[in-house]
Amino acid sequence: MKIAYFDCPSGAAGDMIMAALVDAGVPFDAFRAELRKLALPGWDLVRREVKKGAFRATKLDVEIDGAVHRHHRSLADIHAILEASPLDADVKAQAGRVFVRLADAEARVHGGSRESVHFHEVGAVDAIVDVTGGVLGLAMLGVGAVYVSALPLGGGFVDTAHGRMPVPGPGTAELLRGFPIVDTGVRAELVTPTGAAILTTLGRPAASLPPMVVDAVGYGAGTMDLPGTPNLLRCFVGEATGAAGVETIVQIETTIDDMSPQLYEPLMDRLFDAGAVDVFLTPVVMKRSRPGTVLTALCQRDRLDRLVRVLFEESSTIGLRWTEWQRATLPRETVSVPTSYGTIQFKVSRLEDRVVTVTPEFADVVRIARDKALPVREVLDHARAEGRRLLQR
Repeated sequence: MKIAYFDCPSGAAGDMIMAALVDAGVPFDAFRAELRKLALPGWDLVRREVKKGAFRATKLDVEIDGAVHRHHRSLADIHAILEASPLDADVKAQAGRVFVRLADAEARVHGGSRESVHFHEVGAVDAIVDVTGGVLGLAMLGVGAVYVSALPLGGGFVDTAHGRMPVPGPGTAELLRGFPIVDTGVRAELVTPTGAAILTTLGRPAASLPPMVVDAVGYGAGTMDLPGTPNLLRCFVGEATGAAGVETIVQIETTIDDMSPQLYEPLMDRLFDAGAVDVFLTPVVMKRSRPGTVLTALCQRDRLDRLVRVLFEESSTIGLRWTEWQRATLPRETVSVPTSYGTIQFKVSRLEDRVVTVTPEFADVVRIARDKALPVREVLDHARAEGRRLLQR
């Protein structure tokens, strides 16, 4: 399976992601022609070669006609723009997922629901092109899984439609939850909301370059010139090697016998918010035959401190234990598949080039069952079988 690894020493923005993918081999003229299918007037995509420090890189600029009004669009407005275009259905669905993640981040920060959010900067023409272009570039390269390095926070202040805000902005900070971050000492906005949304929606965190045979390396240039470091995003594209990716993970446990069962659900929600990749409960019999529960959480090493704090705050435990384990994981991706029930998102894993698991998104299954007045189990079984047949084809 073809994979992409984004190395982000200087951060990430939507135009940098597009530029790195074009530099890695996406045909620019065909790429621009596809993006022009968006129902957005008054823009053009311009490519040029630049130097950032000692590096040659590709710079892409979305040039906007001065007469074009910078709209404040809602999530529904952006979905309508995407759906009205003749772009590939999967590209539209993935771009829509990125904007849903942006809307959820803004709603959490500013209050309200995703439907009530009005995008300012990220509702403008250039941001819509950036997000759609990032998704489209990966599709044109045939990338099946995306990995992302640690992202630098940046610092200082930036002027936005909501006023002057510290870097990273609250929306960007929300999007970065669950992904490793570093402080490189640079006082500038290094990760933009669109850059964060694209990489954290489509990718998964990786502490290092995953095992792969590299076919191409693309360099996407940012606009700013940063002190002491080239403002670049680097993208490695190639074929995954090995049957599965091996990584080190931390398993943290505690045994509890004095907590109300009602408190486990909010505890588990907070653990996932803090970066847990899995949480589960195991019933046990303790000394003097007391019933108890072993709570187990799995996380990356850099998330351990956060999970420890949550467990002490939200549970009745007074002690924790943890250990490191090696685990192997199959490459996974989320794809949108048109089925007889309509478009459903599937989580797909592969062993080398063979599809191993096909799991329909349960929320889609429940929605379809409700709309069609069918049993959920029937829709789930049918969707799984149809999805596997279509994806294996």
